[in-house]
Amino acid sequence: MARELDHHCPDCGQERTFYRAAATELHLGQKTKWYCPECGFGFVRIDGDIDSTASA
Repeated sequence: MARELDHHCPDCGQERTFYRAAATELHLGQKTKWYCPECGFGFVRIDGDIDSTASA
């Protein structure tokens, strides 16, 4: 699994490189926590399909 992810950061307002903070296996798939080192914004992805930034 990659340790870096390019993703839009809503706090910074631009594309940033997020870093993986943690990962664990759930019944839904792999849950991965990502954070922006520039501002500290974090989000969760589950199995690459479910993204918590969509609910923000």
